[in-house]
Amino acid sequence: MITRSRNASLQSPTKASNLETHKLFKSRLGTPFTVDAFRYGGVEGCSAYFLSHFHYDHYGGLSKGWSHGPIYCTPLTARLVKMCLSVNPSFVYPMEFDTEHAIEGVKVTMLEANHCPGAALIHFRFQDGRCFLHTGDFRACKLMQTHPLLTNQRVSTLYLDTTYCNPKYKFPPKEDVLSFVVKVTRTSLKRQPKTLIVVGAYSIGKECVYLSISKALGVKIYANASRRRILQSYDWPELSDNLCSNGQDSPLHVLPISSLRHETLKQYLETYTPQYTAILAFRPTGWTYSETTGNHLDLIKPAIKGNSTIYGVPYSEHSSFLELREFVQFLKPDKIIPTVNVGNAATRDKMQSCFRQWLKS
Repeated sequence: MITRSRNASLQSPTKASNLETHKLFKSRLGTPFTVDAFRYGGVEGCSAYFLSHFHYDHYGGLSKGWSHGPIYCTPLTARLVKMCLSVNPSFVYPMEFDTEHAIEGVKVTMLEANHCPGAALIHFRFQDGRCFLHTGDFRACKLMQTHPLLTNQRVSTLYLDTTYCNPKYKFPPKEDVLSFVVKVTRTSLKRQPKTLIVVGAYSIGKECVYLSISKALGVKIYANASRRRILQSYDWPELSDNLCSNGQDSPLHVLPISSLRHETLKQYLETYTPQYTAILAFRPTGWTYSETTGNHLDLIKPAIKGNSTIYGVPYSEHSSFLELREFVQFLKPDKIIPTVNVGNAATRDKMQSCFRQWLKS
Protein backbone atom coordinates (compact mmCIF):
# COMPACT_ATOMS: atom_id res chain seq x y z
CA MET A 1 0.00 0.00 0.00
CA ILE A 2 1.08 3.54 -0.68
CA THR A 3 -0.14 6.40 1.43
CA ARG A 4 0.85 10.01 1.60
CA SER A 5 1.95 11.38 4.96
CA ARG A 6 2.29 14.87 6.35
CA ASN A 7 5.55 15.86 7.94
CA ALA A 8 6.03 18.34 10.74
CA SER A 9 7.82 18.65 14.03
CA LEU A 10 6.32 16.54 16.81
CA GLN A 11 7.25 19.23 19.30
CA SER A 12 5.54 22.17 17.62
CA PRO A 13 3.29 20.92 14.80
CA THR A 14 1.52 23.34 12.51
CA LYS A 15 -1.00 22.67 9.79
CA ALA A 16 1.06 24.62 7.27
CA SER A 17 4.26 22.67 7.85
CA ASN A 18 2.29 19.42 7.61
CA LEU A 19 1.66 20.20 3.96
CA GLU A 20 5.23 20.93 2.94
CA THR A 21 6.79 17.51 2.58
CA HIS A 22 5.44 14.08 1.76
CA LYS A 23 6.83 10.59 1.84
CA LEU A 24 5.69 7.29 0.35
CA PHE A 25 5.23 4.24 2.53
CA LYS A 26 5.20 0.96 0.65
CA SER A 27 4.19 -2.55 1.66
CA ARG A 28 4.27 -5.69 -0.43
CA LEU A 29 0.69 -6.45 -1.36
CA GLY A 30 -0.75 -8.64 -4.06
CA THR A 31 -2.68 -5.65 -5.39
CA PRO A 32 -1.17 -2.16 -5.19
CA PHE A 33 -3.46 0.52 -3.79
CA THR A 34 -2.84 4.12 -2.82
CA VAL A 35 -4.56 6.16 -0.13
CA ASP A 36 -4.63 9.97 -0.26
CA ALA A 37 -1.61 10.04 -2.57
CA PHE A 38 -3.03 11.96 -5.53
CA ARG A 39 -0.28 14.55 -5.59
CA TYR A 40 1.98 11.86 -7.05
CA GLY A 41 -0.24 11.57 -10.11
CA GLY A 42 -0.36 8.15 -11.67
CA VAL A 43 1.53 5.63 -9.52
CA GLU A 44 3.14 2.85 -11.52
CA GLY A 45 1.29 -0.42 -11.03
CA CYS A 46 -1.53 1.12 -9.01
CA SER A 47 -4.98 -0.26 -9.81
CA ALA A 48 -7.11 1.60 -7.25
CA TYR A 49 -6.82 5.06 -5.71
CA PHE A 50 -8.59 5.68 -2.39
CA LEU A 51 -9.57 9.05 -0.93
CA SER A 52 -10.34 9.13 2.80
CA HIS A 53 -12.06 12.55 2.82
CA PHE A 54 -12.36 15.88 1.04
CA HIS A 55 -9.65 18.02 2.62
CA TYR A 56 -7.01 19.52 0.35
CA ASP A 57 -4.03 17.91 2.07
CA HIS A 58 -5.60 14.56 1.15
CA TYR A 59 -7.09 15.19 -2.30
CA GLY A 60 -4.33 17.53 -3.54
CA GLY A 61 -3.39 16.48 -7.06
CA LEU A 62 -6.92 15.58 -8.10
CA SER A 63 -8.26 17.73 -10.91
CA LYS A 64 -10.53 17.79 -13.92
CA GLY A 65 -7.85 16.06 -15.95
CA TRP A 66 -7.49 13.02 -13.67
CA SER A 67 -7.28 9.85 -15.77
CA HIS A 68 -4.90 7.60 -13.85
CA GLY A 69 -7.43 5.15 -12.48
CA PRO A 70 -10.55 4.61 -10.37
CA ILE A 71 -11.06 6.71 -7.23
CA TYR A 72 -12.85 5.02 -4.35
CA CYS A 73 -14.42 7.13 -1.60
CA THR A 74 -17.65 7.62 0.34
CA PRO A 75 -20.74 8.95 -1.49
CA LEU A 76 -20.47 12.46 -0.01
CA THR A 77 -16.78 12.70 -0.83
CA ALA A 78 -17.59 11.45 -4.34
CA ARG A 79 -20.15 14.23 -4.79
CA LEU A 80 -17.63 16.84 -3.66
CA VAL A 81 -14.89 15.47 -5.92
CA LYS A 82 -17.18 15.77 -8.93
CA MET A 83 -18.81 19.07 -7.95
CA CYS A 84 -15.78 21.00 -6.70
CA LEU A 85 -12.96 19.50 -8.78
CA SER A 86 -14.90 18.53 -11.93
CA VAL A 87 -13.28 15.10 -11.95
CA ASN A 88 -14.72 12.89 -14.68
CA PRO A 89 -17.53 10.88 -13.00
CA SER A 90 -16.43 7.74 -14.81
CA PHE A 91 -13.37 7.63 -12.53
CA VAL A 92 -15.28 8.15 -9.26
CA TYR A 93 -16.67 5.12 -7.42
CA PRO A 94 -18.74 5.87 -4.29
CA MET A 95 -18.70 3.29 -1.50
CA GLU A 96 -21.42 3.34 1.15
CA PHE A 97 -20.33 3.20 4.77
CA ASP A 98 -20.26 -0.26 6.38
CA THR A 99 -20.72 -2.06 3.08
CA GLU A 100 -18.02 -4.50 2.00
CA HIS A 101 -16.78 -4.18 -1.57
CA ALA A 102 -14.50 -6.60 -3.43
CA ILE A 103 -11.79 -4.67 -5.28
CA GLU A 104 -9.03 -6.59 -7.05
CA GLY A 105 -9.70 -9.53 -4.74
CA VAL A 106 -9.47 -7.39 -1.59
CA LYS A 107 -12.49 -6.80 0.67
CA VAL A 108 -12.71 -3.05 1.37
CA THR A 109 -15.06 -1.30 3.80
CA MET A 110 -15.51 2.38 4.66
CA LEU A 111 -16.07 3.13 8.37
CA GLU A 112 -17.15 6.42 9.97
CA ALA A 113 -14.05 8.48 10.88
CA ASN A 114 -15.66 11.09 13.18
CA HIS A 115 -13.70 13.79 11.35
CA CYS A 116 -15.48 15.88 8.71
CA PRO A 117 -18.59 14.95 6.70
CA GLY A 118 -17.87 11.98 4.46
CA ALA A 119 -14.56 11.11 6.14
CA ALA A 120 -13.78 7.41 6.38
CA LEU A 121 -11.51 4.89 7.99
CA ILE A 122 -10.66 2.43 5.23
CA HIS A 123 -10.53 -1.26 6.18
CA PHE A 124 -8.76 -3.68 3.83
CA ARG A 125 -9.10 -7.47 4.22
CA PHE A 126 -6.80 -9.54 2.02
CA GLN A 127 -7.26 -13.07 0.79
CA ASP A 128 -4.47 -14.31 3.05
CA GLY A 129 -6.37 -13.08 6.12
CA ARG A 130 -4.39 -9.91 6.80
CA CYS A 131 -6.32 -6.74 7.63
CA PHE A 132 -5.04 -3.20 7.15
CA LEU A 133 -6.76 -0.12 8.56
CA HIS A 134 -6.03 3.35 7.20
CA THR A 135 -7.50 6.05 9.43
CA GLY A 136 -7.14 8.98 7.03
CA ASP A 137 -7.87 11.79 9.49
CA PHE A 138 -10.05 10.74 12.41
CA ARG A 139 -11.10 11.40 15.98
CA ALA A 140 -11.15 8.11 17.83
CA CYS A 141 -14.24 7.48 19.94
CA LYS A 142 -15.85 4.69 21.97
CA LEU A 143 -18.32 3.88 19.20
CA MET A 144 -15.48 2.71 16.96
CA GLN A 145 -14.68 0.03 19.52
CA THR A 146 -18.05 -1.60 18.85
CA HIS A 147 -17.65 -2.00 15.08
CA PRO A 148 -17.61 -5.70 14.13
CA LEU A 149 -14.73 -5.29 11.68
CA LEU A 150 -12.56 -3.85 14.45
CA THR A 151 -13.67 -6.15 17.26
CA ASN A 152 -13.65 -9.46 15.40
CA GLN A 153 -10.59 -9.20 13.14
CA ARG A 154 -7.03 -8.50 14.14
CA VAL A 155 -5.46 -5.57 12.31
CA SER A 156 -2.07 -6.42 10.84
CA THR A 157 -1.06 -2.86 9.92
CA LEU A 158 -2.55 0.38 11.17
CA TYR A 159 -1.90 3.58 9.21
CA LEU A 160 -2.52 6.09 12.01
CA ASP A 161 -3.40 9.79 11.94
CA THR A 162 -0.80 11.12 14.39
CA THR A 163 -1.58 14.84 14.02
CA TYR A 164 -1.70 15.28 17.80
CA CYS A 165 0.50 12.39 18.92
CA ASN A 166 2.05 14.48 21.67
CA PRO A 167 1.24 14.06 25.40
CA LYS A 168 0.44 17.76 25.76
CA TYR A 169 -2.73 17.44 23.65
CA LYS A 170 -5.61 16.34 25.91
CA PHE A 171 -8.71 17.70 24.24
CA PRO A 172 -12.04 18.04 26.02
CA PRO A 173 -14.97 16.12 24.51
CA LYS A 174 -16.57 17.81 21.51
CA GLU A 175 -19.86 18.10 23.40
CA ASP A 176 -18.22 20.11 26.18
CA VAL A 177 -16.74 22.56 23.68
CA LEU A 178 -20.08 22.98 21.92
CA SER A 179 -21.80 23.71 25.24
CA PHE A 180 -19.12 26.28 26.05
CA VAL A 181 -19.53 28.00 22.69
CA VAL A 182 -23.29 28.25 23.18
CA LYS A 183 -22.84 29.60 26.71
CA VAL A 184 -20.38 32.27 25.57
CA THR A 185 -22.72 33.25 22.74
CA ARG A 186 -25.72 33.60 25.04
CA THR A 187 -23.71 35.67 27.52
CA SER A 188 -22.41 37.97 24.79
CA LEU A 189 -25.85 38.55 23.31
CA LYS A 190 -27.32 39.28 26.72
CA ARG A 191 -24.64 41.90 27.29
CA GLN A 192 -24.73 43.30 23.74
CA PRO A 193 -27.81 42.21 21.73
CA LYS A 194 -26.44 43.75 18.51
CA THR A 195 -23.56 41.26 18.32
CA LEU A 196 -22.75 39.47 15.08
CA ILE A 197 -21.67 35.85 15.73
CA VAL A 198 -19.03 34.35 13.43
CA VAL A 199 -17.76 30.78 13.30
CA GLY A 200 -14.56 30.04 11.41
CA ALA A 201 -14.55 26.86 9.35
CA TYR A 202 -12.71 25.05 6.58
CA SER A 203 -14.46 24.34 3.28
CA ILE A 204 -15.94 21.32 5.07
CA GLY A 205 -15.77 20.56 8.77
CA LYS A 206 -16.80 22.34 12.01
CA GLU A 207 -20.48 22.16 11.03
CA CYS A 208 -21.51 21.03 14.51
CA VAL A 209 -20.20 24.29 15.98
CA TYR A 210 -22.47 26.60 14.04
CA LEU A 211 -25.33 24.10 14.06
CA SER A 212 -25.22 24.08 17.87
CA ILE A 213 -25.46 27.87 17.98
CA SER A 214 -28.22 27.86 15.38
CA LYS A 215 -30.30 25.38 17.38
CA ALA A 216 -29.69 27.11 20.71
CA LEU A 217 -30.66 30.56 19.42
CA GLY A 218 -33.28 29.46 16.91
CA VAL A 219 -31.60 31.39 14.09
CA LYS A 220 -30.57 30.63 10.51
CA ILE A 221 -26.98 30.22 9.34
CA TYR A 222 -25.57 32.61 6.76
CA ALA A 223 -22.83 31.36 4.42
CA ASN A 224 -21.73 32.61 1.02
CA ALA A 225 -22.96 30.93 -2.16
CA SER A 226 -19.90 28.72 -2.58
CA ARG A 227 -20.13 27.34 0.96
CA ARG A 228 -23.92 26.92 0.75
CA ARG A 229 -23.49 24.83 -2.38
CA ILE A 230 -21.13 22.52 -0.52
CA LEU A 231 -23.28 22.35 2.61
CA GLN A 232 -26.41 21.58 0.62
CA SER A 233 -24.61 18.66 -1.02
CA TYR A 234 -24.43 16.91 2.37
CA ASP A 235 -28.15 16.12 2.19
CA TRP A 236 -28.54 17.02 5.88
CA PRO A 237 -32.02 18.56 6.26
CA GLU A 238 -31.18 20.03 9.68
CA LEU A 239 -28.39 21.98 8.01
CA SER A 240 -29.71 22.77 4.53
CA ASP A 241 -33.11 23.84 5.92
CA ASN A 242 -31.40 26.38 8.19
CA LEU A 243 -29.19 28.14 5.64
CA CYS A 244 -29.92 31.65 4.43
CA SER A 245 -28.52 33.61 1.49
CA ASN A 246 -28.70 37.12 2.97
CA GLY A 247 -26.31 38.04 5.76
CA GLN A 248 -28.79 40.56 7.14
CA ASP A 249 -31.29 37.78 7.83
CA SER A 250 -29.26 36.10 10.57
CA PRO A 251 -26.81 37.08 13.33
CA LEU A 252 -24.89 33.83 12.76
CA HIS A 253 -22.33 33.79 9.93
CA VAL A 254 -19.76 31.23 8.76
CA LEU A 255 -16.43 32.54 7.43
CA PRO A 256 -13.13 30.92 6.42
CA ILE A 257 -11.18 30.13 9.57
CA SER A 258 -8.16 31.87 8.04
CA SER A 259 -10.05 35.18 8.02
CA LEU A 260 -10.53 35.38 11.79
CA ARG A 261 -8.30 38.38 12.46
CA HIS A 262 -9.41 41.55 14.21
CA GLU A 263 -8.77 43.80 11.20
CA THR A 264 -10.70 41.51 8.85
CA LEU A 265 -13.56 41.05 11.30
CA LYS A 266 -13.89 44.79 11.89
CA GLN A 267 -14.14 45.37 8.15
CA TYR A 268 -16.72 42.62 7.92
CA LEU A 269 -18.72 44.13 10.78
CA GLU A 270 -18.77 47.52 9.05
CA THR A 271 -20.74 46.01 6.17
CA TYR A 272 -23.51 45.18 8.66
CA THR A 273 -23.51 48.43 10.65
CA PRO A 274 -25.76 49.72 12.22
CA GLN A 275 -27.60 46.38 12.41
CA TYR A 276 -24.68 45.00 14.44
CA THR A 277 -22.22 46.97 16.55
CA ALA A 278 -19.96 44.20 17.90
CA ILE A 279 -18.60 40.93 16.57
CA LEU A 280 -17.89 37.66 18.39
CA ALA A 281 -15.88 35.03 16.54
CA PHE A 282 -14.98 31.42 17.34
CA ARG A 283 -11.88 29.69 15.97
CA PRO A 284 -12.64 25.99 16.57
CA THR A 285 -9.47 23.94 16.16
CA GLY A 286 -7.25 21.69 18.22
CA TRP A 287 -4.32 24.01 17.53
CA THR A 288 -5.83 26.49 19.99
CA TYR A 289 -5.51 23.98 22.84
CA SER A 290 -3.46 25.21 25.78
CA GLU A 291 -2.06 23.10 28.60
CA THR A 292 -2.69 26.09 30.87
CA THR A 293 -6.46 25.88 30.45
CA GLY A 294 -6.62 22.17 29.68
CA ASN A 295 -10.22 21.00 29.87
CA HIS A 296 -11.24 24.01 31.98
CA LEU A 297 -12.87 25.88 29.14
CA ASP A 298 -14.01 28.76 31.34
CA LEU A 299 -10.33 29.68 31.71
CA ILE A 300 -10.02 30.46 28.00
CA LYS A 301 -9.17 34.12 27.53
CA PRO A 302 -10.48 35.67 24.32
CA ALA A 303 -8.50 38.09 22.20
CA ILE A 304 -10.32 41.43 22.39
CA LYS A 305 -9.66 44.51 20.32
CA GLY A 306 -12.28 47.23 20.48
CA ASN A 307 -15.63 45.71 19.53
CA SER A 308 -14.05 42.53 18.11
CA THR A 309 -13.73 39.40 20.27
CA ILE A 310 -12.12 36.14 19.14
CA TYR A 311 -12.29 32.88 21.09
CA GLY A 312 -9.94 30.06 20.21
CA VAL A 313 -11.74 26.89 21.31
CA PRO A 314 -10.20 23.38 21.27
CA TYR A 315 -12.84 21.77 19.09
CA SER A 316 -10.76 19.11 17.40
CA GLU A 317 -11.72 16.74 14.62
CA HIS A 318 -8.48 14.80 15.17
CA SER A 319 -7.71 12.40 18.02
CA SER A 320 -6.00 13.65 21.16
CA PHE A 321 -2.95 11.83 22.50
CA LEU A 322 -5.06 9.96 25.05
CA GLU A 323 -7.66 9.01 22.43
CA LEU A 324 -4.91 7.66 20.17
CA ARG A 325 -3.57 5.59 23.04
CA GLU A 326 -6.97 4.14 23.86
CA PHE A 327 -7.65 3.33 20.20
CA VAL A 328 -4.31 1.60 19.72
CA GLN A 329 -4.68 -0.37 22.95
CA PHE A 330 -8.14 -1.49 21.86
CA LEU A 331 -7.06 -2.44 18.34
CA LYS A 332 -3.69 -4.04 19.26
CA PRO A 333 -2.31 -3.94 15.71
CA ASP A 334 0.82 -5.88 14.78
CA LYS A 335 2.36 -2.81 13.16
CA ILE A 336 1.67 0.94 13.28
CA ILE A 337 2.69 3.37 10.56
CA PRO A 338 2.22 7.04 11.53
CA THR A 339 1.03 9.26 8.70
CA VAL A 340 1.62 12.73 10.20
CA ASN A 341 4.70 14.40 11.73
CA VAL A 342 7.14 11.91 10.24
CA GLY A 343 9.60 14.46 8.85
CA ASN A 344 12.67 13.15 10.62
CA ALA A 345 13.93 10.04 12.35
CA ALA A 346 13.82 11.55 15.84
CA THR A 347 10.10 12.30 15.72
CA ARG A 348 9.33 8.92 14.19
CA ASP A 349 11.33 7.23 16.95
CA LYS A 350 9.41 9.14 19.62
CA MET A 351 6.11 8.02 18.19
CA GLN A 352 7.22 4.41 17.82
CA SER A 353 8.35 4.51 21.45
CA CYS A 354 4.85 5.63 22.43
CA PHE A 355 3.31 2.86 20.35
CA ARG A 356 5.48 0.20 22.02
CA GLN A 357 4.51 1.45 25.47
CA TRP A 358 0.83 1.50 24.59
CA LEU A 359 0.89 -2.05 23.27
CA LYS A 360 2.65 -3.33 26.39
CA SER A 361 -0.14 -2.06 28.64
